[in-house]
Amino acid sequence: CEINTQRQRGAPPAAAATGSCSLMNSNGVLQHGLGTVVSATKAAGGLPQPGDEFDFYRSFPGFQDFCAVQGERLLHCMSQLMKHHGCRSHINDKNKLTGLEERFDLVVESNDVILEKVGIMLDEASGVTRSQPVMPAGYQPPKIVVSSWNRKGGNRSTETFHLLHAKNIQRPQLKFKDKVDNSNTPFIPKISVKPNAVKPLSSCEFQYKRPEDLDVPPALADFIHQLRTQEHMDDMFSHPYQHELDHLVMSESLRIKPEPQIYKPLEETSCKFIDTLEDLVDLNEKLTRSKEFAVDLEHHSYRSFLGITCLMQISTREEDFIIDTLELRSEMYILNESFTDPSIVKVFHGADSDIEWLQKDFGVYVVNMFDTHHAARSLNLGRNSLDHLLKLYCNVDSNKRYQLADWRIRPLPEEMLAYAQADTHYLLYVYDRLRADLCDAANGQSNLIHLVWSKSKDLCLKKYVKPIFTEESYMELYRRQKKSFNSQQLAAFRLLYAWRDKLARSEDESTGYILPNHMMMKIAEELPKEPQGIIACCNPTPPLVRQQINELHQFIKQAREIPLLKVNWLRIILIIIFVVLQSESTLFGPHDTSHVSESDLMELSFTGRSNFLTSTLTVLCNIILSEVEEMDSGHLTVAQQKAHSIMESFENPFRMYLPSKDIHISKNAKYDPSSKIYEVIKLIQGNKTVNKAFSFKVK
Repeated sequence: CEINTQRQRGAPPAAAATGSCSLMNSNGVLQHGLGTVVSATKAAGGLPQPGDEFDFYRSFPGFQDFCAVQGERLLHCMSQLMKHHGCRSHINDKNKLTGLEERFDLVVESNDVILEKVGIMLDEASGVTRSQPVMPAGYQPPKIVVSSWNRKGGNRSTETFHLLHAKNIQRPQLKFKDKVDNSNTPFIPKISVKPNAVKPLSSCEFQYKRPEDLDVPPALADFIHQLRTQEHMDDMFSHPYQHELDHLVMSESLRIKPEPQIYKPLEETSCKFIDTLEDLVDLNEKLTRSKEFAVDLEHHSYRSFLGITCLMQISTREEDFIIDTLELRSEMYILNESFTDPSIVKVFHGADSDIEWLQKDFGVYVVNMFDTHHAARSLNLGRNSLDHLLKLYCNVDSNKRYQLADWRIRPLPEEMLAYAQADTHYLLYVYDRLRADLCDAANGQSNLIHLVWSKSKDLCLKKYVKPIFTEESYMELYRRQKKSFNSQQLAAFRLLYAWRDKLARSEDESTGYILPNHMMMKIAEELPKEPQGIIACCNPTPPLVRQQINELHQFIKQAREIPLLKVNWLRIILIIIFVVLQSESTLFGPHDTSHVSESDLMELSFTGRSNFLTSTLTVLCNIILSEVEEMDSGHLTVAQQKAHSIMESFENPFRMYLPSKDIHISKNAKYDPSSKIYEVIKLIQGNKTVNKAFSFKVK
């Protein structure tokens, strides 16, 4: 800054204080910083552009020395800036960083930290304090990972979303009475009693133990038993309430425009936390006596392979309830009595995942549901989120600070309990308002309500499907990434994908926790030769990757031993033919005869195109023949040698167009322009130049 420069030159403090930097004024600092950034941008824009221009300047030693000096200077400044903000500052250390990508990742990480500090300071300057949740005694403070940051704009207040992840927390799966089934077998419904049944529960869906199945998971044992006996295969994976939902009829009360019942204030509504079997039974009795109730779930999927439902919120017109589903996981099936009662409306918002989670974790099914998300879509409200509906109908700004919180934490802080209660507290009133608006939009008719009800019924028919690993499962992820791997890279990706799936199932961890997709793609693409290279591809390194680094290194070595596939020359030749045909059609249009006499029409329409096609066939013939002749059978396996011998027994179709060696052609016919032999010889001589251009060996 100019003040420091003037002080170094011996200028008095008064002169320094009147410098153009004006450090005592925040506006002056901003203007000075903006001018510096603009100057730096202009200087960067004046550098040679990447490509031929930069390569040309790099040919001069003076430019190379200038780039080296300025590059070291910039790296030193960046390192000092990172060190000032408490970030890793070894960007200029060549012993720790070996490539541009590692330096880029370090810059991105530092920018995230700096921008987070900027956001905190802006919030503090605006009078907005970021209060942290009060964690229970005995737990370390959670690690806060910011997914996005927003600043206050206008009259609309925005919240900062935090991903709250508890470091030291006992895994809830260890307390489950029923062992988590991560086996690579289809999901079998967890239901043994079917309340409100019109069609009885099929015999194959009863869960019972057999002596020979005590050492395997119940789902796997039942699956093996069904395969052995071949009984009820159609009913084995069917929806238990398929018949009831197919014959469900919308009640007349839903067709009538309702009078919205205003909700109680959140502070005046009792909220009961249920974590005992007695309280759960009492809640189920209350729900069976109600006409409708709202439901929401809180799920956790980062530290579990299939995910676990940690909390269930239920609201009636009078009370709110929060159920500890981790404690009552094995008893949650009791709620099937109320959830499957067709006379009770269950109100959800965006129940696509909730329906599957209820089936997977508790064996709970839903009959007669109303999804407010589909109602909002039918009304074309623009935004269909619950936040928008609460603001539109209740004038309530929802607090989404704990949207990404770790709901496995026990005991739950008061702030998280209040957030969970608010998710369903207003939902029944929103349900009334949406039904009224649907009736108004349909001019008093019930067709829109019936449409939403039908879509909600289709959601109830959804069945949870376990992720099944197959030998081709990795190809789905590979196609989504839109990368082009060679045979070695693809083999490494396949081995890594299989290793990750197997380890995730055995450790009951998500695949994203074991090895995220982008890291797995990076390792497969780079094919590191050393274990440290695998570590360098992961930032930060997942714990299980560091533990299993030797096994991963063996996978990479195994992939490197696979030979690279040969280039598909036939595909290249077909591309060349397509390009030349396009040029031929442009230069020699079949209908453009303005520059040709009538006597040349036949020659133009047949000879030109036939010459090219004949030349192309000749080139392809030479390529295919040379490829067949140069195959080295000494390096082939037994199976490949058998296939090679079979291929040699076939006659090449191109040989039928070659003249026979025994044919005798008179000399007079060779030089007689009226003979066909003369035309063939002339055509072959004209193709020699084309053959020379394409005469290369295919290897």
